[in-house]
Amino acid sequence: MTETTGRHRAAVSTTTPITQGEQAVLDTLEEPRQRTPREIYTIMGGLMLAMLLAMLDNLIVGTAMPTIVGELGGLAHLSWVVTAYALATAVATPIWAKLGDLWGRKGVFMASIVIFLIGSAMSGLAQNMGELIGFRAIQGIGAGGLMVGAMAIIGDIVPPRDRGRYQGLMAAVMPIAFIGGPLLGGFLTDNLSWRWAFYINIPLGILALVVIWFTMKLPAVRRQAKIDWRGAGLLAVAISSLTLFTSWGGTEYAWASWQIVGLGVLAVVATVLFIRSQRTVAEPILPLGLFRSRNFTAAIALTFLTGFALFGAVTFLPQYQQIVQGASATSSGLLLLPLMGGMLVTSLLGGQLVTRTGRFRVLLIVGSFFMAAGLGLLSTMGLGTTQLTSGLFMVVLGIGMGFLMQTTMLVVQNSVGRKDMGAASGAATLFRTIGGSLGVSLLGTLYTARLTSSLTDRLGATGGGQVTGGQLTPAMLSQLPAPVREAFQAAVTSGVQTAFLWAAVVAVVAIVAAFVIQQVALRSAADTPKEPVAA
Repeated sequence: MTETTGRHRAAVSTTTPITQGEQAVLDTLEEPRQRTPREIYTIMGGLMLAMLLAMLDNLIVGTAMPTIVGELGGLAHLSWVVTAYALATAVATPIWAKLGDLWGRKGVFMASIVIFLIGSAMSGLAQNMGELIGFRAIQGIGAGGLMVGAMAIIGDIVPPRDRGRYQGLMAAVMPIAFIGGPLLGGFLTDNLSWRWAFYINIPLGILALVVIWFTMKLPAVRRQAKIDWRGAGLLAVAISSLTLFTSWGGTEYAWASWQIVGLGVLAVVATVLFIRSQRTVAEPILPLGLFRSRNFTAAIALTFLTGFALFGAVTFLPQYQQIVQGASATSSGLLLLPLMGGMLVTSLLGGQLVTRTGRFRVLLIVGSFFMAAGLGLLSTMGLGTTQLTSGLFMVVLGIGMGFLMQTTMLVVQNSVGRKDMGAASGAATLFRTIGGSLGVSLLGTLYTARLTSSLTDRLGATGGGQVTGGQLTPAMLSQLPAPVREAFQAAVTSGVQTAFLWAAVVAVVAIVAAFVIQQVALRSAADTPKEPVAA
């Protein structure tokens, strides 16, 4: 028996004999059948629908968020509507990735869509902020399997060097999601109800399930192994504690309070125990051996920082546009077009450049500089900033995000062997989501603290508390007395400036991570990772 097959035997089970059928599956995993372009296009059709579902959600909800928070009350809880979703996604992502590795990607992928749709329906029915946050968590659990499943399937069927050839298919999803998402969210909010920002997922999800069921033909793989539930639990505790630490510190509780100190200690202890468990368990959720690759580790760090920036921009820009610049929900969707357009154009351009030249390092460096610059420019927006000026700032950020998002995933997948594709894709999605979760919670804390402080200075403690804790939608602003309205707009501006300034500081670290990544040859088949080459 070959050394490769021996490694796979150990991965399947240390005690259970391998049948001929199981061995055939293992051979298929190591040397996959080359698919025709027509077969790949057919499979990609189902993936496009699922990715559209995942991409649309936060973009649709983003423009509806000011109205949602205003109707249900509790501006201080704005970040938690996004954080609950992102946190649940982060915790669920490695579990979905491992389930796909163990039981086959198609069935697991479809199960994640079903859970996502259940969470969407429940979110649309929410009657208060507590219910909405809880239902968004259910939605996030399903979302954890959408992107990681799609990325892992693409990694299975398309070699890295050939992936740019199919970039046009993914590009067909991006303009619909990036441009149509904010517009659709604003239109539904203005003309129907913010609840339709969640209900719209249901027909799209059912269509995705039907297409995937009939078109996606993947090998049915089931390996004899167990899910590392202990590791999953420790990971959940670590991420949740860290998110609560950054979200509650300095707002709900003082930084020196026993609650915040306890959360910090719990996060550290859970992280240490999680790392120890991953070193000894047979089927780790997050194989630590992946981090031996310099490129993999640096790309994961860059992915984390990209998620931090993206979630922050999508969360806080509509607040500024609707409350300060006076845009409607629909108009704020239009005003996000510079950001989404910049992402779309550079993502397409970057994919073509990688396919033609095999060079990706320069895209990461350029993208990280643009991301930091864009966030820095957005932090300068004031009460008098025009929509044209803020639009130009968003273009800069969009250019950086477009170069980074897909290129970082490509580097991650190119740094591992095919048998670890699911785990690597899951790790990238996990850290991007953790970045988004921590970004929204930390930036949300800074935003809320600065907003509250500004309102208190202008209106006093009682007046400021009534504004932040009451039900105040952007449409109600015109009904407020002029001094109160101006104070609220100034407070939102100050909060947005603070959030983007700190996001820009964090993004500077992305520049360092981009320079750490080495240029390597992209694989043209499912072979082993290549050694670095001259940049």
